Amino acid sequence: MAKESKASASQVLEPKMMIEKHPSNKTGPITIRPYFDPTISNMGLEKYGLSVHEGVFHEEQLGCLEKNGTRRYLTGLNEFAPEIKLMENEEERAAKIKEIRTYVAQIERELGANVIKIDDPDFWDKVKLLKPDNEAFWDKISLRCGSTPIALDIVKDPYDLIKLKGIEAGGFSIVAKSYDAARAMPTAPKFYLDKYEETISTKNEPRKLRNKALSLLQGMFDKNQNKLFYVAKVVDANSITYKKTTPNDTLYDNMDRFINGEGFEKNSRRAAEAFVDACNKDMETLKIRAIIKDATYLKYLALKGDGFIWHIESNTMVGKNPSEIMEFLKNPLNEKTLDSIMGKVEAQWSK
Repeated sequence: MAKESKASASQVLEPKMMIEKHPSNKTGPITIRPYFDPTISNMGLEKYGLSVHEGVFHEEQLGCLEKNGTRRYLTGLNEFAPEIKLMENEEERAAKIKEIRTYVAQIERELGANVIKIDDPDFWDKVKLLKPDNEAFWDKISLRCGSTPIALDIVKDPYDLIKLKGIEAGGFSIVAKSYDAARAMPTAPKFYLDKYEETISTKNEPRKLRNKALSLLQGMFDKNQNKLFYVAKVVDANSITYKKTTPNDTLYDNMDRFINGEGFEKNSRRAAEAFVDACNKDMETLKIRAIIKDATYLKYLALKGDGFIWHIESNTMVGKNPSEIMEFLKNPLNEKTLDSIMGKVEAQWSK
């Protein structure tokens, strides 16, 4: 890794001014942290919030793409990169170029005492270290990450700023650009870039969703217990056990546990999403969904060899899946079939 050099006192701007020049720094501390998903087995490390064993490190050189013998480094500090040139909005592209030049000019000043004005028409001709094709410089930029979080001080250390821009540009495959990006990746990365406010907001999403679901649960228990019955029927895999005589406190307790991931759906986020989605449905839709679910369990609706689901009593084909059955039963022309199924299911609910 390139040897770090400290700027002289005269080259260091006041902290307030530095914060203004680094939009990323406004989000609070910036850290590279191990990424782990507690739901995915990783040799038991997930139980301790680790992605690698203590004392184990992953080191990676800044990535580059090579085409026709030309290497393009993924630095995030190259205004000639395709992602910049292809920006359709002229104002946004100009703003991005200005931001890149601001960073490059600062790093050049701090590392090489090379002072360049960002509006200089010969700006890139005067750049010494951070030229896009300066292989001698970029080949020395690397990241070494382990089980201990690494704080990036982009205000005081120009190399940390270079690493940050490299991560954001996808130059380090071992580090995701954010916690949210890490969650979305098909193969979980070992590390992620933690910009405190962004990460805490992402991590709070499941909690907010769960709290919303619990609020809806309390509202139905207090004011609309009939809807609570149908919601429980729709979301609970063991809904066949719910009768009209089932105590509302039982429904409340079961739904509370379901929302918190203690039911058949162990992922609390997905459970809360399913509950909120059901609560947002109208009563007619909820009731028909509950009827379809129990009618299937009770064999009033059954799958035949042709791949379609049939109403056994009338020998009527009603669809291939619950969505098609819902559409069929909501059609006024099929009211007789709906009444027949509803009568039998509601008789079971009344027992």
